[in-house]
Amino acid sequence: MKQAFRRFSVMVAIGVLLAGCGLLSESHNEKGASTGMDMQAAAEHADGMFYATVGEVKPEVAWTHRATTTGRCDVSRYWAVMTVISEQRRGNFLGVVERFWKANDYRIGTVNPSKDLPTIIATSPDGFGIRVSFGYKGQAFFEVTTPCVDKSEVAPPTKAANGRAYEGKIPTPNVRSDFWSSASPVPSPSASG
Repeated sequence: MKQAFRRFSVMVAIGVLLAGCGLLSESHNEKGASTGMDMQAAAEHADGMFYATVGEVKPEVAWTHRATTTGRCDVSRYWAVMTVISEQRRGNFLGVVERFWKANDYRIGTVNPSKDLPTIIATSPDGFGIRVSFGYKGQAFFEVTTPCVDKSEVAPPTKAANGRAYEGKIPTPNVRSDFWSSASPVPSPSASG
């Protein structure tokens, strides 16, 4: 009787392990990548996450694409918000972003409430990491990192940025919004003259 029970227990344990492996193999390939999505599709999904997030910010902020990086089986996309967001408005901006992420079932992982360089890091329900952080003089930066997916080529984003890009220069904001910036506009050299 004891031997029969042990055999039965061992068979149940093996069945559970095999069933678990079967479930795993349906959603991941032998390299651990999520099946059904390659790096290009993941990059496009990352783009959509950013566009949806920044689309919630009113009034609209100007942004530009920064970079795309690829790893062994993941992609990271980066954007810079070119609108200067004053210290007084950063809390509003971050609040809009965090509420949108929570409303879409993103799990908030880290919140750095730094007065100068606040950051929020979250994970979407499908395993994409997303981050917003502030840099020098009120410039916000977004990053979306994909989970491990099937290897493929990755094209640049197709949606045109609504802000001016900085080419070959240190990243500094160059677009101002009356709402997001409480500072008065800097007079141009010709106006002082």
